[in-house]
Amino acid sequence: MIVCKFGGSSVADAAQIKKVKAIIDSDKNRNVLVVSAPGKRNKEDEKITDLLYRCNEMVQKGESCKGVFSSIQKRFLSIADELKIDSKALLMQLEEIRQHIDAGRGADYAASRGEYLSAFIISQYLDFEFIDAADCIVINSDGTVNPFSYDKIHMLVDNSNKRGFVFPGFYGSTKDGIIKTFTRGGSDITGSVVARAVNAELYENWTDVSGFLSADPRIVEDAKTIETISYNEVRELSDYGASVFHEEAIAPVVKVGIPINIKNTNRPEDKGTLITPTAEAEKLAGVSAKGGLSRIKIRKLMLFKKQGMRHALLTMLHIFGIRPSFSLFGIDSIVWFYDTKMASESILDAMCERLKSEFELDEVTVDHGHAILGVVGSSVLKDGTYIKAAKALSDSSVKVSFLNYGASDVSYSFGIRDEDRMRAVRVVYDALFR
Repeated sequence: MIVCKFGGSSVADAAQIKKVKAIIDSDKNRNVLVVSAPGKRNKEDEKITDLLYRCNEMVQKGESCKGVFSSIQKRFLSIADELKIDSKALLMQLEEIRQHIDAGRGADYAASRGEYLSAFIISQYLDFEFIDAADCIVINSDGTVNPFSYDKIHMLVDNSNKRGFVFPGFYGSTKDGIIKTFTRGGSDITGSVVARAVNAELYENWTDVSGFLSADPRIVEDAKTIETISYNEVRELSDYGASVFHEEAIAPVVKVGIPINIKNTNRPEDKGTLITPTAEAEKLAGVSAKGGLSRIKIRKLMLFKKQGMRHALLTMLHIFGIRPSFSLFGIDSIVWFYDTKMASESILDAMCERLKSEFELDEVTVDHGHAILGVVGSSVLKDGTYIKAAKALSDSSVKVSFLNYGASDVSYSFGIRDEDRMRAVRVVYDALFR
């Protein structure tokens, strides 16, 4: 059994969905699908999920979402019409969803409906069974998947006489039955959950690129496709900004070791990238950089002699809506990096004032415009490439604020200015991969 997840670009319109059908029909083992909401059809287009979020925002402001929702309805009806699917049931679904959004069901409910409707249409087109993720995937309060979900999915699939199944991605429900989404890109997680539940021999993740590239092709035009890569390497590359596969989607399949193949819906003959439990050979995999970060610097004499201080400081950051993604520690200091969009200047001012007074800090400062560049591969700690990378950055006048080496077996990272991010990726790629 092969589980196939199709991303937003793969189901953006009827023409793309016909490609999905051709892929499914080409292998009888491809009988379990997970689908995203329709993505952009062109550069000027909008993703269905973004439109649904906007509907919820309008409702929260006391406005009706009818105007925006009409464009969503038009798009889904157009897909159904081109696929020659009876639109009566779809129209009823659309109207019910609009009423629920207008009634204030919340952001998670609104955002999840793109996947729901996409799966509903595709299941009819393929004559597969539609299984609502809300009925079988339970998402815990911390965003992890409740193990009960695996048994539930297995039971639903095992007890059906249908040839195939379609699951909507991106969402599940709480223990209380309330719709809850994963983070953006979470359909990859749904695919992994379903693959583990049905004990799939392979999880195919279909998108609009032929696998993981060794660098962002918008920065390095001739970046090479990575043929094989390990679970750990994928998580690291994704954490440093590579957006092909969600880093949290590895977790469900780790225990059972299901391989993942990143494939291109528009070029199904391409091999893509095979993600395996362990690295098949020692090599460098790729370089990537995440920008749009801010930095919090905290200093207090004897900081790490104060039991529980670090946890208490981090809890205070969470109270102000800041969840750091990278951290550095010194004997008397902590440096945290977080997504700049998490907090306004007024919130930061209030947070710094409270941190300083409540914890009697010697210093707490926040500054912006940071990025973190990561080099990933199973050989990074053995061949001294960090020296070449550091020299390349220095020779190109890219200022480095830190080097984090040794914390991971498969990566090291440099702190750089956001304005240097693209140039830094290019020079490191040239130094290590050419």
